[in-house]
Amino acid sequence: MGGFAEAVRERVRIARAAVDAARAASDAYALAVAEDELDDALRTARNVGIDPDAGPGAARPGSGAPE
Repeated sequence: MGGFAEAVRERVRIARAAVDAARAASDAYALAVAEDELDDALRTARNVGIDPDAGPGAARPGSGAPE
């Protein structure tokens, strides 16, 4: 699952960057869209047992999901 896990982590990284950019620009609409994307990306990671902040090859403890 290594490639998939890294793709999920990249999606989370991109979404976090979009949230930061929208906040910095004081763009309420862009912030709402970016926060929704981040929520969805984090939910996906959680549902498949991926720690979005871990490095490659690291599954969330107790998930039993190999990466």
